[in-house]
Amino acid sequence: MPPQDLPHRPPLSPAVAAVRLAVREAVQAAVSEGDSVLVALSGGPDSLALAAATAFEAPKLGVRAGAVIVDHALQDGSAEVAEHAAETARALGLSPVIVSRVEVSSTNGPEAAARDARYRAIAAVADEAGADRVLLGHTLDDQAETVLLGLARGAGAGSLKAMAAVSGRYLRPLLGIRRSVTTAACAADGMLPWTDPHNSDPAFTRVRVRDTVLPVLEREIGPGIAEALARTAEQLREDAEAFDAMIDEFIEEICEPAEAGIAVSVASLAANPAAIRNRIIRLVARSEFGQSLSRVHTVTIAGLVTDWHGQGPIDVPGIRVSRQDGRLVFTARGEQADPSLEQGAADEGASGGAKHP
Repeated sequence: MPPQDLPHRPPLSPAVAAVRLAVREAVQAAVSEGDSVLVALSGGPDSLALAAATAFEAPKLGVRAGAVIVDHALQDGSAEVAEHAAETARALGLSPVIVSRVEVSSTNGPEAAARDARYRAIAAVADEAGADRVLLGHTLDDQAETVLLGLARGAGAGSLKAMAAVSGRYLRPLLGIRRSVTTAACAADGMLPWTDPHNSDPAFTRVRVRDTVLPVLEREIGPGIAEALARTAEQLREDAEAFDAMIDEFIEEICEPAEAGIAVSVASLAANPAAIRNRIIRLVARSEFGQSLSRVHTVTIAGLVTDWHGQGPIDVPGIRVSRQDGRLVFTARGEQADPSLEQGAADEGASGGAKHP
């Protein structure tokens, strides 16, 4: 057939190309040929663009791709929204496509409770389907919002490093892609995303950051704020990973078992900078007792090293810490902590939590 008689193929949308490339690179780096992945699909523009790109790229990489849709049952018509997303996933060629309906408790705030229920459901479906990886549709905008929320809470580098591109079984291929690009990709592919009313409800802190705070920063400081915040998260992640590797090696040398707990050398803690000392204290609390210490709790415990004049023991959630014979001794205890420390922690976190779509 002469070249002039070849059927005309419309040019590939730059937005579609960008999303496909991000998915291809993420899957190639983290998934082996013959493995299977699930796309966590809400029906919104980010996850819909992710699903379409995965459906296109996965077969070329020898990867099986399906989808999981979580129905939170928090809004009227949620079952219909979930089924429409499932139909779209099937039309894209994804298989299996599994809808999981969950009950969201009200014990931990609606945003956190919905997120916890969603991740539990996704993990259960992934286990059932034998999926090696789950792809999440978080974008560069989500990353920037997470960093701003962490700054507002006075969080440390551990929180400001925000979301990882790879976290256990979860992949986030779109962390370098703007939300405007995923929206354009859906339009170019002729897909109509679902608009979650909660994503425009100013009752949620993350929505106010998205619709008010970031636009003000862009207008008053200049464009590129979201990209700069995402770069900050990546740099802090590199620093945090280096610190963590160093501390993992060091902590074995300065810790020893204690009755009903673990002991850490006071001299070794005192010989190190505050950043390392505080990280060791937080790591012991998290790894040995499953507790995440606030800045107030951490600094108060560190005072047993740097400003000790016979005080203690100190009670924080789940842990009692005392200084004995040149050691900090951590032991398990009940959940009730020192009320003065708890008030400080409450003040420190008063800016509100982060909502992860």
